[in-house]
Amino acid sequence: MTLHRHKTGYHLPPILRSATADLLARQGPLLLDWVACHGSPLNLVWPDALQDNLAALKGALTQHQVEHAIYYGAKVNKSLGLMQAALSAGSGLDVSSLYELRDARRLGADGAKLVATGPAKTRAFHQELLDCKALISVDSPEELEDLIALLPADAGPQPILLRLQPRDQKKSRFGMPADAIVRCLARLANETRLRFDGLHFHLSGYRWETRLTALNEAAELIAEARQMGFRPRMIDIGGGLPIQYVDEAKYQAHLAAQTPEDYRTGKVPSSFYPYGSSLSAADWLRELLQAKMRKGQSVASYLGHEGLTLAMEPGRALADQAAISVFRILRLKALGPDNHVIFVEGSSFSACETWFASEFLIDPILVPATRAAVQSSPVRAYLAGHSCLDEDVISNRWLTFPTAPRAGDLLVYANTGGYQMDLLENEFHRHPMPARFCVTQDAQGRPNLVPDTIGEV
Repeated sequence: MTLHRHKTGYHLPPILRSATADLLARQGPLLLDWVACHGSPLNLVWPDALQDNLAALKGALTQHQVEHAIYYGAKVNKSLGLMQAALSAGSGLDVSSLYELRDARRLGADGAKLVATGPAKTRAFHQELLDCKALISVDSPEELEDLIALLPADAGPQPILLRLQPRDQKKSRFGMPADAIVRCLARLANETRLRFDGLHFHLSGYRWETRLTALNEAAELIAEARQMGFRPRMIDIGGGLPIQYVDEAKYQAHLAAQTPEDYRTGKVPSSFYPYGSSLSAADWLRELLQAKMRKGQSVASYLGHEGLTLAMEPGRALADQAAISVFRILRLKALGPDNHVIFVEGSSFSACETWFASEFLIDPILVPATRAAVQSSPVRAYLAGHSCLDEDVISNRWLTFPTAPRAGDLLVYANTGGYQMDLLENEFHRHPMPARFCVTQDAQGRPNLVPDTIGEV
């Protein structure tokens, strides 16, 4: 296969926030110094980006006069700086484990700022949630009984949500169908130690239309709960707001033009995250709020009329543009006359979706360590780390570089804050976990690194 077969017109450069673009374009030597000092891969986080994203979502909700509660889905990134930024900007935190809860508490969050929405809560997790009176989303009748068993006889009202499994999600292991919700309400009727605050759902996919369908189902149950004497105050729509990693037109063109020959495996993945979304998270939210429910009123009007708070747990949407991952190139290895593999320093890279038979459809950015004496021809390569497993690679997609990358150069993946940075991080081959720093500005306005730890954020 020759190089010209690769469709260079359908590259997928990332959308970059100005601070990130400036660092990569103008301050390459600083980035090289940071990697030399802290190792490869190096994860860099911008907490202020999360606050910008939070402000955009709040703006959409305020525009439609909707009472709201936004909880940052802390599971998308282990950064304590992002958690602190969310709290500082008035957001709550969605904690999915005992360990996320403990970090949130160490950062100063009280129970009123916390919600736990995951389905597999341990007894110890339940207990600490009860101790601080965090809002708990109850996933099943079984979980409800576990929770009741932990309550002291004289416990004050503990706020809970009941997690709905919408009718079109019957294959999901999450949540309860409507009849189980009603049974739980009957169980709660005489349980003064628990306070039913409303319903929660979290759906797969990124279409606001599916949330509208689920909201219609939730509205029926809210009405039934009121008839049973409850006073629900909230509907929680979970997460799944889209973000825009790459230009939509380029993304659609790439999907339409890609062929098996574009992948070293000879296979086009069957599904991708929608990297080139047509809507920003804030615009998606506006579409949902102005959409008509079954009785003809908009979602925003329904919520206002019923006196309901709209809650949500965005993860990726709040971590959008909040982080990059930087790799130092170890070597470029020829696999044939036109094909190469680029080895980077580090073990498995979690931005690789290849473990899920998919692909991270964003081009890495090459930051040369030095100016090449002679310009080389374009190079076609896929990316791999130190893993000894042949299928454990960073990218199965063939990437074309206008000039040959060299040992010591950097490859930067942008916008890795939402899951990619953390999901598959490991110490395979005993490589240490990547260093993580928050990027701030010093007194002269220059980028500065602060350790992403509780004592520093």
